[in-house]
Amino acid sequence: MSSDTLIEIDHVSFGYDASRSILDDVSLRFQRGKVTAILGGSGCGKTTLLRLIGGVHGATRGRVVFDGEVVNARDRAQLYRLRRRLGMLFQFGALFTDLTVFDNVAFPLREQTDLPEALIRDIVLMKLNAVGLRGAASLRIAEVSGGMARRIALARAIALDPELIMYDEPFAGLDLISMGVAAKLIRTLNDVTGATSLVVSHDVPECMAISDHVILMAAQGRIVAQGTPKELMESMEPEVRQFVRGEPDGPVKFHYPAPGMAEDFGLVERP
Repeated sequence: MSSDTLIEIDHVSFGYDASRSILDDVSLRFQRGKVTAILGGSGCGKTTLLRLIGGVHGATRGRVVFDGEVVNARDRAQLYRLRRRLGMLFQFGALFTDLTVFDNVAFPLREQTDLPEALIRDIVLMKLNAVGLRGAASLRIAEVSGGMARRIALARAIALDPELIMYDEPFAGLDLISMGVAAKLIRTLNDVTGATSLVVSHDVPECMAISDHVILMAAQGRIVAQGTPKELMESMEPEVRQFVRGEPDGPVKFHYPAPGMAEDFGLVERP
């Protein structure tokens, strides 16, 4: 693996059960210090890919390599050590609703370090300031908006200064202003900290504006295209054009594969 590569997905296959494959022989590399967007429709395996990198699940076949070390989902000691080096922004924030904004951001520091409370206080306020919410430190989660909650979750994700930050649908459910703020934060934090960022999303404009590299996935993790945002936006491949332009008609069909209507409603005799 090249020294410029932080994460390598090496011929990985995975399914939650034997009857349905989510990822089938997927190979990818994620470069250090870059923002990589992983785009694709719902159910194509984007979030599953993040779970495999974080060791939530183990690959059925193939390897997930983090900085030269093969991730073993069954090795608890290794997972604790590797997860100390990554931050995760969950799709809906996953904040602790019975804690204040301050205590949500302080949580990983208190769990993973032996830092004195005075130093934790300073770090938490700095992280909240980085996302524009230092003044909201004393509020409870029920008192903040959806956009603010997403920024609080981001402050928590970067509390331990991770080398890798993974974002699962960071723009979902946000208004246009909050979406723009979130996108700018992802790019700025990546550049200031030197971290590597993986952004899973289906929001094309935001990802194209902040990413160094873009990967477009289809069903079972099939890689449709990858390259710079400019290359994908100018692509003449029908499947790429349909996705980046949001066209309703094209290679990607609206209906999930199913039997014919007549068969499902008992209008024809089954063999």
